[in-house]
Amino acid sequence: MSLLQTGVFDAAGAGVLFLVARVVFGGVLAYMGIGHLTNADGLTPYAESKGIPAAGVLVPFSGGQLVLGGLALILGVFPTLGAGALLVFLVVSAVTMHDYWAAPDDQRGSELTAFQKNAALAGGALAFLALSGVEWPYALGIGLF
Repeated sequence: MSLLQTGVFDAAGAGVLFLVARVVFGGVLAYMGIGHLTNADGLTPYAESKGIPAAGVLVPFSGGQLVLGGLALILGVFPTLGAGALLVFLVVSAVTMHDYWAAPDDQRGSELTAFQKNAALAGGALAFLALSGVEWPYALGIGLF
């Protein structure tokens, strides 16, 4: 039977596993956001070196984006907006901040790893975005869509 014929979370334990996935994925990204907010002074010069305009504003903004997006997924509140915000951050930061193709040889490996991490996390955000239109188990269930 296909997922279209049954509920997405009908399989035994699927709802609990989905909650664990939300807590792990959203929690890691929210924690990263806290790091952006508490270390904005340290991250801003790096963003400026990458050519990010208004880095002093965008670094804390991206921290808020990560915190709010992560909490949205954990709590099941506005999951479409939360997953979308995380997806935008991950894609934009992958190509602007982790441009391994333009990095000096001694930094290429670490930038490639960071780029790949963001790409993989963007895949996770896409999966949550794809499921944001269905009712999530163990969620507050507040949303626009």
